[in-house]
Amino acid sequence: MRFKCVGAGIGLVLGAVGLSSPAAAAANGPIGDPGMHISPRHAAPGSTVTVSTRACGSETYGKGESEAGGKFHLFPGDQQGVLTGEFKVPDDTEAGSYTITLKCPPRVKITGTYWVGTGNPSGAIDAGFGVAKDKGTQLALGAVLLAGAAAGGALKRRRRPAGARARRSALPAQPQGPCRSGARG
Repeated sequence: MRFKCVGAGIGLVLGAVGLSSPAAAAANGPIGDPGMHISPRHAAPGSTVTVSTRACGSETYGKGESEAGGKFHLFPGDQQGVLTGEFKVPDDTEAGSYTITLKCPPRVKITGTYWVGTGNPSGAIDAGFGVAKDKGTQLALGAVLLAGAAAGGALKRRRRPAGARARRSALPAQPQGPCRSGARG
C-alpha cells in the first residue's frame, strides 16, 4: 500500500513538472525569425534593445528599423558573421507589440517582434479570488488550510486500520499468572 502512495506522489510531481515546462518556455514569447535575436524581447519605455543577426552572411554592415525606436545600424559583433545594433525605446512609447525590420545587401530582409510594457510589475495581481491587496485574508485562509492538512495527517497516523483491531480481538486470551507456559513455580 505504501508503494502505491509513493508511486502516486511521484506521478503527481512528474505530471506537475511536465505540465509547467511548456508554460515556462512560452513565457519568453514567440521566437520569431530564427535569424534575429532581440534582447530584451519585453522592453520598457526608455530601455535599450539590442538586435543581432547572422542572416547577413559575410556582410559587415546592415540597417535596422524599429516601429517604436526608429532607424539604427548593424555592425560586426563579438562573433564572426554576427551583426549587432541597438536602439532606445522612447519614453513615451505606449504598451504593445512592435516590429523590427533588418536589411542587408544584396536583398536580405527579416522581421521580428518585441513588446513594450509599462516596466516591471509590482504588487499583487487580481486573479479572481478576492481583492488583490487583501493579503491578510489570504494568509489566514492559507494558514487554516495548512493547519487542517497537518491535523488530518496526524489523525491518519494515529488511527489504526480496522483490520488490526479485529485481529486482536479474535486471538485467544493469553493465560495470566502462574499458569502461563514456561512459568516456573
